Amino acid sequence: MRAVVQRVSHATIRVEGALVAEMGAGLLALVGVAREDGPTQACELAERLLRLRVFPDAQGRMDRSLLDTGGTLGVVSQFTVMGDARKGRRPAFTAAAPGLQAEPLVEALANAARGLGAPVVRGRFGAQMQIALVNEGPVTILLDTERRF
Repeated sequence: MRAVVQRVSHATIRVEGALVAEMGAGLLALVGVAREDGPTQACELAERLLRLRVFPDAQGRMDRSLLDTGGTLGVVSQFTVMGDARKGRRPAFTAAAPGLQAEPLVEALANAARGLGAPVVRGRFGAQMQIALVNEGPVTILLDTERRF
């Protein structure tokens, strides 16, 4: 699994103009599921997201995690995170898992994060979403359970 993670002070997720989720300070993760992923990767990514030390401590250094700060985790499924644009101008999405495989794994990630003690908000799987966020810092981190980067 792969995630583009942004530290946010606020974020909203809308589907067809209707608000489906809103969060304050925390991390917003745009999550892609690979064909070879399973429950192990979902739990690993949840753990990494919650323990990622990107929040400032008393000295202003990035040394605190989402669990340390009590922030919210926003999880948005986004198959395009698995896109491969190394050749040409049109990305290939062959590494992305099909929806029937990906949806339960995104749900498993959210459930694992809740089980570790984080409040979680979600987008709607497979929907055309409008996401508005205030990136705090700005801080943007790439995570991949296969450690490709």
